[in-house]
Amino acid sequence: MTDVLVCGAGVAGLSAACALGSLGLKVLVVDKQPGIRPVAKGEVFQPSAFPALQAWGALSRLGDQGALRLSRLVIRDGPGEPLLAIDYGGLPEGSRHLLAQDYAGILRALTGSLPATVELRRSTVVTELTGSGGRIDGAWLKEDGRPYRVRAGLVVAADGVSSALRKHARITGYRRAYRHRLATFEADGAAAEAFTAYRSPRGLRLVYPLPGGRVRVYVQTGPDELRGDPRRWYRDLAAEVPALDWLPPAARRPQSLPVARFLADRLVVPGLALAGDAAHVVHPMAAQGLGCAVADAESLAARIAEHWDGDFAAAVDRALPAYQADRLPALVHNQRMSHRAARLITNTSPLGRRLGTHALHRTAANPRLVHLMAYNMAGLGIRPFSPADRLRQFGLLPHDRPRPAKAAAGAHPG
Repeated sequence: MTDVLVCGAGVAGLSAACALGSLGLKVLVVDKQPGIRPVAKGEVFQPSAFPALQAWGALSRLGDQGALRLSRLVIRDGPGEPLLAIDYGGLPEGSRHLLAQDYAGILRALTGSLPATVELRRSTVVTELTGSGGRIDGAWLKEDGRPYRVRAGLVVAADGVSSALRKHARITGYRRAYRHRLATFEADGAAAEAFTAYRSPRGLRLVYPLPGGRVRVYVQTGPDELRGDPRRWYRDLAAEVPALDWLPPAARRPQSLPVARFLADRLVVPGLALAGDAAHVVHPMAAQGLGCAVADAESLAARIAEHWDGDFAAAVDRALPAYQADRLPALVHNQRMSHRAARLITNTSPLGRRLGTHALHRTAANPRLVHLMAYNMAGLGIRPFSPADRLRQFGLLPHDRPRPAKAAAGAHPG
């Protein structure tokens, strides 16, 4: 018997274990992989995640591993001229940068931060959820071919976008696939200290630095674009976006990933909570995935702490609806924001490109809108654009009029 069974040792699962273990709960984390694998995903934290990472001890570990501070999110044209620069310098103290680290390094930092009450078992598969009376109370696991049952007061499903546990719990959701794919690769190079999206005639080219003089590159592609000689593909990439002519050509074909957005219609059933990609997925353009996973863990632990009066199962039953009520509005906001940001860059139709360029220029000319974008991207709260802001963004309303400065106290006009 354990207090919490966390299924999945990615960022969402390890964050949940850090947060719940910090309450003194006995937590078992299981993952089917034998170890940490290097994969191209989730490498940029927005500043909203920093307080939790610091509380768990993971922020200092990321710093020790050389995680990079990125001060801006910039959208540029092919030659490299800025179309819109979102500077985090105007945000509150402690929120003025993003943090970039490769996914394996992030998992190592979180694993090293697990409290003493947390046990991590790898090469362990969750085969079936268990329960009675409509409440999930654990799962059947298989380790080294041996099945065994674990009972838990709470099960956290953090098993990724294709979550089998979500399906077992009969939770559905809204899923929409983007028409494009993303090719991704890592290269040696010195990218600027910014999360940079380039607009090209064929869509997004996203570049950001990683520790050790490396860069991560995402390239929007069509279904069959990567067939043929990969070296020619790399040469065409540099020719199409002159600002990326420093990228070295390679003989190895980049990894190709489908892109979709997804939001579960609910985050909980009795005894079980979804977290991370099992509950929500957005386009990588806005760098929101990691922050949302950390926020899930924070909220779940906070709701349990609020309702815990000595009976853990009763606390879970009261906390789960509160967790869903807290997180769903934020996730809906995040879905809309991320989709709109991606659409500005990934739309390749002539009309879509013209409208996107116009909207970027108009937004860049309005300091209030730029600050609002920085605040929302950073995950500091929900401040969506108003309908009037949307009209200003597309030039259908004039920009805000500057407010007249107030006279200093005791001063006389004229």
